[in-house]
Amino acid sequence: MVSCKSVYQPQEDSTLLEKYVRQYAFAKVLDIGTGSGIQAIAAAQSKNVQSVLATDVQKGVIEYCKKCINNKKIKFLQSDLFNNIKGKFDTIIFNPPYLPQELKLEDLTIDGGKKGYEVIERFLNDANNFLKPNGIILIVFSSLTKKEKVENFIGNNLLDFEELEKTHIFFEDIYAYLLKKNDFLKKLEKKGIKDVKYLANGHRGLLFTGICKNKKVAIKTKNPQSKAVNRIENEAKWLKKLNKYNLGPRLLFADNGYFAYKFIEGYFIIDYIKKSNKKYIKKIIKKIFNQLFILDKLKIDKEEMHHPLKHILISKANPYLIDFERAHYTEKTKNVTQFCQFLISGYANKILHNKKINFDKGKIIKLAKIYKSNKNRMNLKRIIDAT
Repeated sequence: MVSCKSVYQPQEDSTLLEKYVRQYAFAKVLDIGTGSGIQAIAAAQSKNVQSVLATDVQKGVIEYCKKCINNKKIKFLQSDLFNNIKGKFDTIIFNPPYLPQELKLEDLTIDGGKKGYEVIERFLNDANNFLKPNGIILIVFSSLTKKEKVENFIGNNLLDFEELEKTHIFFEDIYAYLLKKNDFLKKLEKKGIKDVKYLANGHRGLLFTGICKNKKVAIKTKNPQSKAVNRIENEAKWLKKLNKYNLGPRLLFADNGYFAYKFIEGYFIIDYIKKSNKKYIKKIIKKIFNQLFILDKLKIDKEEMHHPLKHILISKANPYLIDFERAHYTEKTKNVTQFCQFLISGYANKILHNKKINFDKGKIIKLAKIYKSNKNRMNLKRIIDAT
């Protein structure tokens, strides 16, 4: 057989994965990082498999496999993960390099990045775009890669997992997992949302991005760790109402347990203040006050405006209020007064001071009290003028 030093020779992890490739692989198969070709061969030998595309980042590996493997079901392609891949597959196989660089092994076939999980993270972040709705992913990794990190990447990409087997070898455990798209991801894809990516998580919600009708959207669903009830439904309800007043991000649609809105590319308020000059900061503050005044007059309290670090996005010199999970009707709204409190607080006030924006705190407090007793345009203007 032709030799190739860059080929990853089958080890215990290879034979563990091969066992489940023979058991589960079906239809159209993609073998990422084929190495010796062991997984591609195992898949091709199954009567349930129609075709196998075997890829590897190293040109030498692909040349080796083409010379040494002769199976009509298998085609070979050089590709760094999914870079040169087209189409969707029923089965995706991945035996990743998963050992951390700190072990100083200096071998591309086993070097998984600084922490050992970077290559796996890159793989999982793109895998859904190449996996059919009812497809599966078969993957192995080591306990040295940090199991909890890998499972976190799996969950962030809206995949369910099943641990097929764990085997102990020398100084590590090797895990074989089967992954599938979860019901929420399938639901989003049926709605026409593609390329769904994890963005962030809050106390009550998880945020993802996606592409819908060639436009970027944000999708919000409940954080499974949250005990709050109906917060996602509440926010969707308020966005629908507030959009009529040009408030909040534009709601696109809402369904059971989630909603989607037009993605806003911008800066959170503190980041915007840090990067902008005095003139633009003062304009933004004025616009924010005017939006909060509309909420006050509508008798809608947004909550958390005394600490809105993640609740105001600035895009193209326009502010957008986001996160209406706790919004509610009340006769005693405090949106404007809470924002006054934020501006004169130690953290925000220090940053504004660095931009040569200084407030008379006593005067702001006095004007906020007057506004609180009589929420009208004149009293709002006095606060704006004082800032």
